[in-house]
Amino acid sequence: QVQLVESGGGLVQAGDSLRLSCAASGRTFRPYAMGWFRQAPGKEREFVGVVNWSLGSTRYSDFAEGRFFISRDNDKNTVYLQMNNLRPEDTAVYFCAADYHYSGGTYHRADVYDDWGQGTQVTVSS
Repeated sequence: QVQLVESGGGLVQAGDSLRLSCAASGRTFRPYAMGWFRQAPGKEREFVGVVNWSLGSTRYSDFAEGRFFISRDNDKNTVYLQMNNLRPEDTAVYFCAADYHYSGGTYHRADVYDDWGQGTQVTVSS
């Protein structure tokens, strides 16, 4: 059983930056990919971005492209989400998730991920 724990959320002002972390613990951790999702009140969970664990290659949703950056530290079993120029509409609970199998072009779908963290709240004030 792998446990994912997010941290780094908080209350920031528009234009600020924030870095979220997601640390994995438990059995040997070798995901195919690690994704970040977010969910605002009353809205569905939406894809933020994903990183290939071995290659480090990344993909982002349109709203994240150019502002958010995902990195990982394989030795620490940790994935990061650097968020810059935050906007009030970025307010949400942010989740990390592990995908242990190749998902092809479906990495943006929450249902392909196997393990999830509990989420960390990010609030951006205007």
